[in-house]
Amino acid sequence: MAGNLVHRFRRWVIGAIALGALLYLAGSVWAGLARVQDALATFRWSLAVPVLALTLVNYGLRFVKWHYLLRRLGVPMPLRDDAWNFASGLAMVISPGKAGELLKPWVVRERTGTPMARTVPALFAERLTDGIAMLLLAGLGVTTFAADKVHYLTIPGALVALGLAVLSSKRLSLFALDLVGRLPGLRRVAHKFEELLESARTCLAPAPLALTLALSLVAWGAECLGFLLVLRGLDVPATLEVAVFIYAFATVAGGAMPGGLGVADGALAGGAVALIAGITEGQAVAAALLVRVATLWFGVGLGALALFRVSSMVGGIDLDESPASAQPQPRSP
Repeated sequence: MAGNLVHRFRRWVIGAIALGALLYLAGSVWAGLARVQDALATFRWSLAVPVLALTLVNYGLRFVKWHYLLRRLGVPMPLRDDAWNFASGLAMVISPGKAGELLKPWVVRERTGTPMARTVPALFAERLTDGIAMLLLAGLGVTTFAADKVHYLTIPGALVALGLAVLSSKRLSLFALDLVGRLPGLRRVAHKFEELLESARTCLAPAPLALTLALSLVAWGAECLGFLLVLRGLDVPATLEVAVFIYAFATVAGGAMPGGLGVADGALAGGAVALIAGITEGQAVAAALLVRVATLWFGVGLGALALFRVSSMVGGIDLDESPASAQPQPRSP
């Protein structure tokens, strides 16, 4: 079973690396391969340590948020096991459709016997507050740097606000649930949706929403600061305001793709060229490459190591078996 996990993850990594390599090769050809190499050669590598440290701040605060949400739901997941579980989820951002992120509630079920219908909303709330934080960070500079693209932030922001409004109203949420329950094929699992709804309301009540959103803002603000350090390491005269906007907007743009592959990378390089005076195309591609290694691939590497620990912790994980259909095997903490 553990072998299936490693095999499946290996295929994802190979595919993601291949795609990323092709994209950066294309970007380097566009910018001039020699210019990108020259930019990388001038980078102050002493700044790599604080950039990676800021990434770890991001991961640490997001773990605090995830574990807090489980506690809000009354799930008795041991802290150390949950830390390994959260770390393994960092590798799953490159899974197709990000479906691999369901690994976290699945592992919680294996360790505690808690149904996934109760814990999937914690994953949803965790990722939702990340998304809201990035929308807010990007919104700080959108009117200054990209006034013609305000709708890229306001439309998803309005949809999120509408969803939260429906969720906060028990009458509206139960009405929506009733409509879902009438759909063919969903009547038999309507009770599962009710449990999902109750857990989601618990995770996204005003107090936990405010706390987890605050944690998300600090966590993702740390990675924005890391992008600024990368630019400074390449001797690019960027300000914090423009670095926050470019990084946040690129992350939002790439949100629908596994790991943001392609979209976020292109938005980072293209945004830097368009908005930072004096930056060369070679420096922009180099900055995108460096920050993505520090924020995406660093996390994938940590997650890959954690996957082996999690696999042994739950007696092996077979990703050929759907998390939604697997039978629970509760284990003592």
